[in-house]
Order: sequence, then structure tokens, then C-alpha cells
Amino acid sequence: MAGRVLLVEDTETLSMVYSQALIRSGLEVTCAYSLAEARTMLAERTAPHLVLLDLQLPDGDGIELLEQVRAASPEVRVIVITANGSIYRAVQAMRAGAFDFLVKPFDDSRFVNAVQNALASTPLDDPTAEPVAEAEGGGFEGFIGSSEAMASIYRMIRSIGRSTATVFITGESGTGKDVCARAIHANSTRHSKPFVPLNCAAIPRDLLESEVFGHLKGSFTGALCDKPGAAAIADGGTLFLDEICEMDLSLQTKLLRFLQTSTIQPVGAARPRPVDVRIVCATNRDPLAEVRAGRFREDLYYRLHVVPIHMPPLRGRPTDILDVARASLATFAAEEGKGFTSFDAETERLLRNHPWPGNVRQLLNVIRNVVVLHDGPFVTADMLPSEMLALVQEEEAAPRRVEPLRGPWQAAAPKEASSESRVAALVGLSLAEVEREFIEATIGHCGGSIPRAAKVLGLSPSTVYRKLESWNSVEKSA
Repeated sequence: MAGRVLLVEDTETLSMVYSQALIRSGLEVTCAYSLAEARTMLAERTAPHLVLLDLQLPDGDGIELLEQVRAASPEVRVIVITANGSIYRAVQAMRAGAFDFLVKPFDDSRFVNAVQNALASTPLDDPTAEPVAEAEGGGFEGFIGSSEAMASIYRMIRSIGRSTATVFITGESGTGKDVCARAIHANSTRHSKPFVPLNCAAIPRDLLESEVFGHLKGSFTGALCDKPGAAAIADGGTLFLDEICEMDLSLQTKLLRFLQTSTIQPVGAARPRPVDVRIVCATNRDPLAEVRAGRFREDLYYRLHVVPIHMPPLRGRPTDILDVARASLATFAAEEGKGFTSFDAETERLLRNHPWPGNVRQLLNVIRNVVVLHDGPFVTADMLPSEMLALVQEEEAAPRRVEPLRGPWQAAAPKEASSESRVAALVGLSLAEVEREFIEATIGHCGGSIPRAAKVLGLSPSTVYRKLESWNSVEKSA
């Protein structure tokens, strides 16, 4: 490995440690201890191949220098360095064009790997680089949809794909978290190495440690031979931990150690061994709520939740519904040898109006069901599953309306009421109760329209839907 590196770090001892690790790797290193010094070096010397940039500098914000470097020399890679409590700043830097970021403290192997990946990667603006594969109709790496919500996801995947940063994907079941993880791997410098998915919810808890880290022959009853774990198989590539919030707390501790040391110790092994793995994880739960409930370690959450991606529900991107339906119809018809080519107008209307609580997975199942059981050039409404038709007809006959609760909030709502009286009416309620009453009152004011209410509240419709569903589930279980 060869290349010129500008290291911008104001702490001299850290600067010395970092530079020695880079020099041992064969790099030419120049050190700057402030923004002003770094700007002078960039102006007066040959441009470096890579800038290692601490965001907290004595004379200004490191992101200012990042933006200047990206504007003047877009081919120069920038890796930012930040403290553990400043993850949001690192995400800001990624959005401003940083190639990767490192969270203190980190070990030499993580540090050098990040530098090697940055120097070995193809610049994103290189005209000779392969374009990102996009499908007809605005799709991308297995996704289908050209809505702004999905375009934002595509941009983020392009931006972070070549980084080594840990990615935490959230979203409802059926929204495509697995597809997102594979797209991140496909757009990374690790794309030629293994992508290893592991569903933490599908493996018994007493076997999960062995599945992740492996075991040696005879280490427990039934261990008849050595078995490499998913982390070892993914060495050099990507390990995808799906349903991460289902992981047992004891294994969470070992996963945290793995992330901190980049080493694994199979069950029964005497010593750990190093591996180079990028972690992408996903959950359909609210990870912060799991932390607050004591089911997920807070320190592990902050280690994993470096670059968050939230997959939008299908109802939150209604313009994509027919794109997904048409693409899946063509695929399934070819697989089953059927003659379907399109949907009639009534069926398209029903598909658009369905709420799709199971998201893309549910839509694909509906189209598969139609193709298997029927044939013809057009899908007609009578071919759709009966339970889906019943739900759509019920919703169209009685549009969804949420009546506001008749509580203190509404009692204090008249325009002539003073602000003091409105506040006094809320005293004694919990914050969660106030939130619910306010959201439901807003929905009622908007005639039951959740999208309109969400716009008034400054929230996304999917957030409002999730809150309503959680309140309804609590009431049903009470």
C-alpha cells in the first residue's frame, strides 16, 4: 500500500500513535495540529490521497475543512475521527462527503483497515467507475420504486456503501431490510467477499453463540466437529445480523467485545483470533425502546447505531405500489408460465387503496397468489384474495376516522380559553397521555386524514400510523 496521508489531529500523543501505525503500513504521513495549519499544507503542497480529520479542533469545526477538501479536490478521500458521544457529528460528516469515520477508541487493525479501504477504493466521481446498477422504473439493487422516500434510501446506500461504518437498519416487517443490507454490501469494496446473513430470531438462544462465533469439536454435547461461525465465514466481507434486538443479553456482551477488538473466540477455543468484518444489523422494533426496557445493551446500541437507515412502509410511498405490483407480476408470470401482462383499472385502484400492513412482502404474496391460481392477460378484481377485497371495501365504505378522546385537552380547547387554563387542564397527565390526546385531536380536526394530520404535526404519516397501532394493540391486550 502506498499513498500520501494528511493527518489533522490536535492531540500530539494521538497524532504520534496514528502516524506511526500509518508509517509502518508504508504510507507517507504529514501531520497538522489545527485547521489553519491543515489549510496551509493543502494550499502549498501536493494534494494528499487521504485526509484523516479529527472533527474537534482548537480553531474551528473539522466539517468546514471536509467541505473545502471535497469542493477543491473531490478525488481526495476523507476519514473523520470523532469521540464516542459524537456519533451525530460523524453522520453529518458522512452526509458532507466523508468516505468513512472512526469512533474513538479504536484499535490499530480497525484504523489501518479503514485507511486501506479508502486508498483502494474507486473514486465516486471517476468517469471510468462502473455506474450503480439501476432497474427500469427507478429500481436499485433489488429495490423497486422511484418515490422520493426510496430515492433518499438509494442515495444513502451509495454514500455509505464504500465505508466500513456499521449500519443499523430499522423498519416494519416486509419493508426490505434484507434487500437494503445486500445493496450496501454490493456497493462496498467488500462486494467480492462473503455476505453472511444471520437471523437472530430464528436460532435457539443456546445455539446462537456457536452460530455467530463458531465452536471446536467436543466443546459441548453434540459438537462432533469444528464449525466456523458466521463471523469467521464473513471475514473480509459483511455480516448481516437480522432481528438484532432478539439477541440474548449475554451474547450481546460478547458481540460488543467482538466489535471493540475485531477478534472472535469460538466456543471451546483457548485464544481469540482476528477477523475483518463489517457489521450491518436490522430490527423491526424500536431499538431505543428496547434499551429503555433493559432488553438491549445501551453501549452496544451506540456501537451499532452508527449510520441509521429507516426503511419506509409501503403505505408511506403509495406511488411505488403499482411499480412493485407490475414488476412482481412480470416475474411471477414468467416463473409460473402464465400469460398475465397487466392489471385492469379497478384492480389498480384497489391495490393503491389497500393499506398494506405487511408492506412489500404482503404485496408480493398477493401477486403470487393471483398468478398461481389464475391466468389471463389482465389481473381483475375478482382474482384478488377475498380477505383483501373485504378490507378495502370496508375502508372505502367507512373511511378511517379517529375520534379525539374526550379528556382534559378537549375540555380546555375553546379559543377563548387562556393558555394558563389549557396547561392546567393537562396537569396530572403523563407526557405519553398528552401526546396521544394531542395527536388524536389533530387527526379529528383534519377529518380523520392521517396524512393531513401528520403534515400539521410535522411528522411522517408512518410515524403517526405506528403510534396509533401501538395504542390500539395496548387497548386490545388490556
